[in-house]
Amino acid sequence: MKTAALVAAALVLLACGGRDSADDQGLHKDIENSTDGAEVTFDATIVTDPVESGGHERFQVRTSTGEVLEVDHNTSLAESVPAHKGDGLVIHGRLYVDPGPRYGVHCTHAETSSGCPDPGWIEYNNHYYE
Repeated sequence: MKTAALVAAALVLLACGGRDSADDQGLHKDIENSTDGAEVTFDATIVTDPVESGGHERFQVRTSTGEVLEVDHNTSLAESVPAHKGDGLVIHGRLYVDPGPRYGVHCTHAETSSGCPDPGWIEYNNHYYE
């Protein structure tokens, strides 16, 4: 019986793509603690239209807990997200803290590197941009 339950759980994970679900409160705590480099997954609404700059698509989002973050989505490693101001997203990447403090998320691409050891993604309109 335990084997059947484990197989069923594995199939559910595969069907869902094994992706993390949004943890908005976890992100909020990481921001409160200025946890630079934390792996985060959260719901967001775009507050500025995306702009292409230096191989990155950059835009600001507001989280469900009210914080405003910059998203640095590397378009040399991932497909651009065709979203606009007001659209909702789920974002998985790494939190960064700049002086000020100013918060942002990067590593939103599947290809990993020394600075981005875990695959990331942005979900928009039931499609993953990674």
